[in-house]
Formats: sequence, structure tokens, C-alpha cells
Amino acid sequence: MTQTREREEGREGRPVRVLFVCLGNICRSPSAEAVFRAYVEKQGAGASYEIDSAGLIAHHEGELPDGRMRAHAARRGYSLVSRSRPITYEDFFHYDYVIGMDASNRERLLALAPTEEAQGKVSLLTDWLEDAPRDHVPDPYYGGAEGFEHVLDLIELCVPALFHKTSER
Repeated sequence: MTQTREREEGREGRPVRVLFVCLGNICRSPSAEAVFRAYVEKQGAGASYEIDSAGLIAHHEGELPDGRMRAHAARRGYSLVSRSRPITYEDFFHYDYVIGMDASNRERLLALAPTEEAQGKVSLLTDWLEDAPRDHVPDPYYGGAEGFEHVLDLIELCVPALFHKTSER
């Protein structure tokens, strides 16, 4: 039996576990977490998923997402209430999918992944959408309002594809 098949069989009866990751876990990854959770719940699959977010640095640990990001998300009906936390060694074993927001995130995640199997769980959010308008979700932290809106636009575009592909397992 192949490792992939063993891993698939080991997941039966438990939720699909998805972790979104960005640098500080205060803008992009908590937004992806909230948007994906809302989409999954709208599909009636909330009990079939475990969704979280983390950062590559611990600088903002324990903080709510950036106030500007929360405000833009709230206008679209999303509540960003998770607290920033750094990614852990155990996350690579616990989650089925570890999804970064940009190439720098992916490279750091691949370097942190303790095994080849864990590296195989790493992707970018934009990888899930064929013909995504960008190859990454840019960091809006140092920009204006349009950057936060753009991040939400990209996440909302990618989330349905992510759901449909992960729900097929």
C-alpha cells in the first residue's frame, strides 16, 4: 500500500484539516481562514473541516488581526476573531494542507517542514485556482485600503476551488 493511500485511509472519519500561513498571521492568513470557514459553512460542510491560521514569526502572537483587515473583512460579512500564533512543528503532522500566501511563505514553510511528506502538504492559495489572476496573495500591511480589498478579492476567488478539491478526498 502506498504512503498516499495509507494517509488517505487514515483521514477517514475525521475532518479535513487546513492551515493558512502568512508572515505575521494578522492580515492574509486570518482572512483566508475566515473566508474559507464561511464558504465551507455555506456549503453545509462545517463539521467536515478544521480550519486555522498561523504565522511564520511570533512577533504578533496573541494579537487579533490587523484592525484595517478586520474592518474590510467586516464590510463583506466576515468576522476575523482568531489570535495570531506562530506555526509549530506539530502543525506539519496535524494538518492535511499547509497553505502559504506568497513565494517567501512557501519557501520558509518548505524549509520548516520536518519530512518530505510534510513538504508535500505545502502549497500557495493561488495554486488551487486554475488561471488565478496573480501567483500569490500580496501583503497589504504597508499599503492602503485597496490592498486589503485586493487580498479579500483574491481569497474569495481561490476559496471555492480549494473547497471543491479538498472535499473530493
